[in-house]
Amino acid sequence: MRIALLGTAHPLRGGLAAFNERLAYQLQSEGHEVIIYSFSLQYPSILFPGKTQFTDSPAPEGLKIKTRVNSINPLNWLSVGSEMNKEKFDLIIVKYWMPFMAPAFGTILKRGKSNGHTRVVCIVDNIIPHENRIGDKQLTNYFIKAVDAFVTMSKDVLMYLKGFTSKPSFFSPHPVYDIFKEAVSKSEACTKLKLDPAKRYMLFFGFIRDYKGLDLLLEAMADKRIVESGIELIVAGEYYDKAVEANNNRIIAEHNLQQAVHLFTDFIPDSDVRYFFSAADVVVQPYKHATQSGITQIAYHFEKPMVVTNVGGLAEVVPEGKVGFLAEPDSKSIADAILKFYKPDSLPGLKENMLAEKKKYTWGTFSKVMMEAVFGKH
Repeated sequence: MRIALLGTAHPLRGGLAAFNERLAYQLQSEGHEVIIYSFSLQYPSILFPGKTQFTDSPAPEGLKIKTRVNSINPLNWLSVGSEMNKEKFDLIIVKYWMPFMAPAFGTILKRGKSNGHTRVVCIVDNIIPHENRIGDKQLTNYFIKAVDAFVTMSKDVLMYLKGFTSKPSFFSPHPVYDIFKEAVSKSEACTKLKLDPAKRYMLFFGFIRDYKGLDLLLEAMADKRIVESGIELIVAGEYYDKAVEANNNRIIAEHNLQQAVHLFTDFIPDSDVRYFFSAADVVVQPYKHATQSGITQIAYHFEKPMVVTNVGGLAEVVPEGKVGFLAEPDSKSIADAILKFYKPDSLPGLKENMLAEKKKYTWGTFSKVMMEAVFGKH
């Protein structure tokens, strides 16, 4: 088929771009022709909370990326939609993660599929955003009208989606992020990060926003049992909220955690991701609420056990006692789960369990569910 993928891609950075590019590779491996329609303007600078929207990394090889979409220019939406309409793609795939994108995506898709041939499938990250705003529901409803079928990556999102539409909707977990290089030794990783390889490290990874609960993890680090254990924490990711950063720095100062918490709060380029995961014993996701998480699937790639809070779809992909432990979203429960992990032989058969779980989350499986959602089973 001829497929257009509407969404973020190089030179834009982050998990959305990584997902779209990896999905494009999968579709090409299945024999499809794929063009990614990315953004000329994704967010106005005033609305973007990070330091930059762009990566210095080279463009991914073998992908056709058109830098076309301006998220705030209605004339552009009509132009891009008309271009897609003329191309008569068999399928347009779009990822939906926030209502801000609904007017642009909805308008582009409506015009792009008006040729009577093109079908549209949406991969839904969030149907209800992490931070609700007035008008979100109306914007999402506008977008949904242009879509033929949906795939969600958590059962919670599927449930919320069914409150918006009765169109075909299916669940398929987030595939493993296998776009990063292989792990290195803990010694090499710690040397790269200027850490002591003799110490025990946990990892919090990814953009830092309030809902991700780093403050809960820092409070857990102040638990007397954690302090006495000598376990330390690596925080690797860019802050997306200055108030959250200030609050977390306050917690670190109040509990004298400066020596136990290692902050790498710039954007982490893809080439460096493996060092952070290789240095850590366990990946901790102390989210206050969630849908699904790409961080879990990076942990699977590097075969790192996890401690995650029992919110959203996290527990669906981290079986308790097999590849990690669950906690409630409070500091004591998180500390309990961390200490449980660090007990000797806390996860018997971890290697075998990790490999078994990874097999469930292939890009081929995800692609198959997506195609069946929009075209039906053949």
